Amino acid sequence: MRAVIVNEAGGPEQLELGEHPTPRPGADELLVRVKATALNRADILQRKGHYPPPEGASPILGLEMAGVVEEVGVACEGWTPGDRVFGLLPGGGYAEYAVIPAALALPIPDRLGFEEAAAIPEVFLTAYQALYWLGELAAGDRVLIHAGASGVGTAATQLAKASGAQVYTTAGSPEKLEACRAMGAEVAVNYKEGPFEPHIKEAAGRQGVQLVLDFVGAPYWEQNLNVLGLDGKLILISALGGTKVDKLNLGMILAKRLQVKGTTLRSRSLSYKKELTQDFVRDALPLFADGRLRPVIDRVFPWTEVADAHRWMEDNRNIGKIVLTVD
Repeated sequence: MRAVIVNEAGGPEQLELGEHPTPRPGADELLVRVKATALNRADILQRKGHYPPPEGASPILGLEMAGVVEEVGVACEGWTPGDRVFGLLPGGGYAEYAVIPAALALPIPDRLGFEEAAAIPEVFLTAYQALYWLGELAAGDRVLIHAGASGVGTAATQLAKASGAQVYTTAGSPEKLEACRAMGAEVAVNYKEGPFEPHIKEAAGRQGVQLVLDFVGAPYWEQNLNVLGLDGKLILISALGGTKVDKLNLGMILAKRLQVKGTTLRSRSLSYKKELTQDFVRDALPLFADGRLRPVIDRVFPWTEVADAHRWMEDNRNIGKIVLTVD
């Protein structure tokens, strides 16, 4: 089969279409003819040699896909060749064919195309996990979502609004701030213009926010703690700005009874991802079917232009997801 190959660790110029053995599905897996996949920051890190795939995962980039079932494992139930399917992968999405455990496969809602479906799994499952499994978000809570115009940020904003929460966001340009507001954010702060803390405190009042979703890490540590209220939770999804905190204020964590949780999704066990997928199907998938949730797509590139797609993401130009079509 054809697949995007990383010649050697490095820049986008190391990506090219090449040949790779077609995967074979196990008894409880589906072989899918991939129609579309989408970019994630993990793809860039893996391309650079900083994020190797989990043991047993495909070495090919791509953590999500949408396509058509080609072959059904003998132990799978409820799937037939020709079914439209999308889902989360530990790797292998940048290819003509991918194998997915049937327990992680989702039917594409009728109203969505392959490009839209490919833009859902990684960001919406990550956001769902962070908001509800880890953050225990409830109706009426106040949540601060950093990188509000990113893929996970746009997904988290929509999910939080759908559950009745108040959403505050940060982003880095007027266009991204406007996109956050259009999705329902009550407050959108340009982090390039100064600290976000005063704006969030003014909006949240003395009680602060119940939850912060952070992708930046060390540079935001103190401000994050300052805006959290009593029993608040800080969920660290990434640390793009750095991992070393110069001053760690344990007193504030104790006084406010704060919880700090770190998470990654790719390295989770199959059983964890299966349970997460089941909850997502129950709580969120119907909202795509009726239009209350939607994937936000910034640009669609043919996979022959995968290097340009990576450059686009590395330049932080996207609002929402960057999708690759696989022909």
